[in-house]
Amino acid sequence: MTAAMATDSWALAVDEQEASKSQIGKFRLMEAGDAPKSRFNGNVNEEEKEDKAVQSLLNKLIRSNLVNNTNQVEVLQRDPNSPLYSVKTFEELRLKPQLLKGVYEIGFNRPSKIQENALPMMLAEPPQNLIAQSQSGTGKTAAFVLAMLSQVDSAFKWVQCLCIAPTYELALQTGKVIEQMGKFYSDVKLAYAVRGHRMDRSCKIKEQIVIGTPGTVLDWCTKLKLIDPKKIKVFVLDEADVMIATQGHQDQSIRIQRMLSKGCQMLLFSATFEDSVWNFAKRVIPDPNIIKLRREEETLDNIKQYYVLCKSEEDKFDSLCNVYGAITIAQAMIFCRTRKTANWLAGQMSEEGHQVGLLSGELTVEQRAAVIQRFKVGKEKVLITTNVCARGIDVEQVSVVINFDPPVDKDGYPDNETYLHRIGRTGRFGKRGLAINMVDGQKSMEILRKIEKHFNKKILRLDTDDLDEIEKIAS
Repeated sequence: MTAAMATDSWALAVDEQEASKSQIGKFRLMEAGDAPKSRFNGNVNEEEKEDKAVQSLLNKLIRSNLVNNTNQVEVLQRDPNSPLYSVKTFEELRLKPQLLKGVYEIGFNRPSKIQENALPMMLAEPPQNLIAQSQSGTGKTAAFVLAMLSQVDSAFKWVQCLCIAPTYELALQTGKVIEQMGKFYSDVKLAYAVRGHRMDRSCKIKEQIVIGTPGTVLDWCTKLKLIDPKKIKVFVLDEADVMIATQGHQDQSIRIQRMLSKGCQMLLFSATFEDSVWNFAKRVIPDPNIIKLRREEETLDNIKQYYVLCKSEEDKFDSLCNVYGAITIAQAMIFCRTRKTANWLAGQMSEEGHQVGLLSGELTVEQRAAVIQRFKVGKEKVLITTNVCARGIDVEQVSVVINFDPPVDKDGYPDNETYLHRIGRTGRFGKRGLAINMVDGQKSMEILRKIEKHFNKKILRLDTDDLDEIEKIAS
């Protein structure tokens, strides 16, 4: 589990982490690092580019507890003849007392679904390698932190556990969990191998755990020789799907792994497992056990879908106002293709008196987290967003999704997966959902017809000038 965020602001959370280290007095933060930068990058008319590292960090920040994951866990053992163990309590793992105390300290009462299966493998003797699929909020960070802390011998003052993460910010998040879970393990210390921290060859790393980004870790192992890779007991590669999306990280990670001893335990985690991630995972993790999540099929069966014919963006906005004037909407998400449209629509709706939250690429990641938290607790009833910014955001109260622009891929073709993911938010937990698509021309209509054909689900026309007709769709 990533640590619960006590505040909307990521920057404040980092400040709290800095302050807490003086109280704990054992983990040494080796550099303060750079402040997160604004992600504003260019033309507001352009579609925003997906940044997997930012999205992963955002998901960590907006989750204050474990998600209720309904996916089935599929375990593929390296040795199919060995017994398959799972645990229902942390006591069954026979952890060191100070670690068990740390587990309860950060709020775990019993293992999550991924922990039930992964922890017995990670803590086995001899240690076993693992490739695991696990989304943010499933408790996987706490699982591999527990594995690292279990293997550390505090009597030895050299690096024994190494974790690499794609970005400085993600490394800090994992470090925070290590600090919390290791709170009662006073002799174990943590160092950060991250950007901006200059070390010279005369300095030897005495901390038992190092977490950092691939480039800096590689420098510490090779150029500066601050870490002896042959002494590493546990190697963790976190966020593998984000890692391979970042130029250079894949090759650096492979180079680090090749320096490790054969007896080193190797653990890899990824939220997704497309072919590129699988190929990477198999290169860096030899003879692994594998834990996969069998995804539940998303369905459109309990979602009513409509489209509205419009002449322009202004006409779309008028239609939107008519819908709001006719039916009661608890909370709605509105998706726009470009940042410019999202900004314009947010301004228009605010002038009409709606409580509006806006997500777009010029916001820093901590600002995005604050916007989402406000929407989740109901301070805003409307969340307007570009598609990229909304990946992975689940809010149970969303009753209506409006596609102000139809979802298309980078080549302009219908993006069926994004359509399903967008409107699927409204039909969860047994509720009936409502999706409204704004269509302002022949091209938009063609896209919608192709989406309709793909899912074999009829999308009905809605006349927003007919209040009686609008009222019927809410019944």
